[in-house]
Amino acid sequence: MPLLTRRSNSLEPVPPATAFGPVPLTNAPAGRSGFDPVLRAGSARQPALLSVCANPGCRAGWLRLWRSRSTPIFEGGWCCSPECTRALLEAALRREMGSHVAAPEAHRHRIPLGLAMLDQRWITAEQLRLSLAAQRQAGAGRLGHWLCRQGVSERLIARALALQWSCPVLPLEAHLAEPLTTLLPRLFVDAFGALPLRVAAEKILYLGFEDRLDPALALAIERMTGLRVESGIVEESRFRRSHGRALEARYPVVELVEATSDAALAGALAKALERARPVESRLVRVHDCVWLRMLLRPQNGPIPTFDGVRDLIGSPASVR
Repeated sequence: MPLLTRRSNSLEPVPPATAFGPVPLTNAPAGRSGFDPVLRAGSARQPALLSVCANPGCRAGWLRLWRSRSTPIFEGGWCCSPECTRALLEAALRREMGSHVAAPEAHRHRIPLGLAMLDQRWITAEQLRLSLAAQRQAGAGRLGHWLCRQGVSERLIARALALQWSCPVLPLEAHLAEPLTTLLPRLFVDAFGALPLRVAAEKILYLGFEDRLDPALALAIERMTGLRVESGIVEESRFRRSHGRALEARYPVVELVEATSDAALAGALAKALERARPVESRLVRVHDCVWLRMLLRPQNGPIPTFDGVRDLIGSPASVR
């Protein structure tokens, strides 16, 4: 589904150093800075009366004395007019679509699951042979499913998948979906098979997957929230039960934006920003989508309140 990085040239807003806390970007694409602003409302910012329009091309920021200088805020900068809001969105959209984190399917360097388990002596050659034969005959199903039919435990299959991806096997004890539904839209939980598990010390988000990680989604969440994302594998049956409960939980409403061109998409996002007048907002890319998150009021902690966040997801025409 055509459904998202930062910093470049002339029209890009440069937020004050105090507007955000810098966040190290793990797995940052080549050529990118190791730091990025984070969506975190309520941080220190210059007083509203001293605010200058964040659009470098603006020539009227001080002339618009009638306009509130406290909102709308986009990526740490105040927008003095709808025209400047659109200019900032257009620059952010160009920035995001100019970067790319390769999808997991683009890399085939990992040792096959069966060979990894055979090397660890977790299965026998006969179990592997029978599982591969059953998979070929059925023409569907992951190898792990057919290994389970041969008596291999889910725990060992999860350990092998974690070995493939060089990540931990994450536990699911006392997992509650409801407190974490404001961290990312339900659409991403569903489409990318992601399961937010818990936030530790308001710094680390543990993100579970069933059989393969999604580095692009993890990077987008890091940039949006400022949390360090630790991805890992969850045992299949436990993942499916918890993922099903997560999809049934209540999420903030998400608006899907369709446009015939990137310029039209930037205009639609800018109009939404002007209507909501958030105290903070930012745009990040998730695969072939862009995710605009707006905080409607100052927040305490990394998890937004249910009624204090609004998300928009758009599909740029340039990647369709």
